[in-house]
Amino acid sequence: MEKDAESAEYALGPFRTFIFPFSIFHFPPYILPVPPTLVILAAGLGSRYGGLKQMDPLGPQGQTILDYSIFDAQRAGFDKIVFIIRRDFADAFRARINQNPLVRAGLEVDYVMQDLRELPAGFTPPPGREKPWGTAHAVWCTRKVANRPFAVVNADDFYGADAFRQLAEFLRAAAVNSAEFALVGYRLGQTLSAHGTVARGVCRADENGLLVSIEEQTALAPDPAGGAQGKTPDGSIRHFAADTLVSMNCWALTPAIFPLLETQFTHFLRERGLDLKSECYLPGVIDQLLALGQARVRILPTNARWCGVTYQADRPIVQSTLKTLHDAGDYPTLAS
Repeated sequence: MEKDAESAEYALGPFRTFIFPFSIFHFPPYILPVPPTLVILAAGLGSRYGGLKQMDPLGPQGQTILDYSIFDAQRAGFDKIVFIIRRDFADAFRARINQNPLVRAGLEVDYVMQDLRELPAGFTPPPGREKPWGTAHAVWCTRKVANRPFAVVNADDFYGADAFRQLAEFLRAAAVNSAEFALVGYRLGQTLSAHGTVARGVCRADENGLLVSIEEQTALAPDPAGGAQGKTPDGSIRHFAADTLVSMNCWALTPAIFPLLETQFTHFLRERGLDLKSECYLPGVIDQLLALGQARVRILPTNARWCGVTYQADRPIVQSTLKTLHDAGDYPTLAS
């Protein structure tokens, strides 16, 4: 398809339109939903884990968590995967992804580099900066390839099939230029690690299921009641119930996010761009957009059990969880 025709097609909104080429007939256009794209954030350093979690074989046949995300996304209706990676491991990453059976079978894959030098006009990285700019910058880097409604997930989190089904259903009905987004909300008690503290975005919703705010809560640890406790900035202890909805960076977005991201990221660079370790996080940006009334976010609650490898000691639990899912028939062999 030529570029101009493709642009016109997507300008129609969230539907691809097929029209009979014979002018003698006057049938109404036949409208089909456009399959959504999945953007996977895979440029993290894995400092607490001690290596690239993105490449770690955790499934019974050596599958990575990425393999499960690809499988769940494809069967939910996503037809394109965009990986955000770094140049220093790009070749090894591509080689591993090319082993995935769905990719070998023709599933469309694209790669975007999270380059420290790719910044809004007028900005350059400060000398000595090595750390990536964060998840908001990573998503902004996909603006040239994510030209239809898309989901965003982390490469090292297992989200479960229900999350991808809900994301796909929301995105198939989303208008390309709408600032109506969604977030899959997990129960806090199902997202904790027994081997160290974690950070979670605690969600506050209104009576209509719309996100009001996200509060980043760091140093969360399990408590005896099945929930979690963490410290507030003044040092006091704060408790959270097990069913508190939290963000695990599982988003449904549209291309309308990109100019909003650029504005917020530009503000971040002016305020904190010289800090060599500062990062601009996607949940924080969306929280600011909510406060400004520039976006609406629907929470899609799930009872799925998240699992991930924040620490090396989490590996056996994740491996056991994945084996149980295979034994139950939820997943076939994903890797040769």
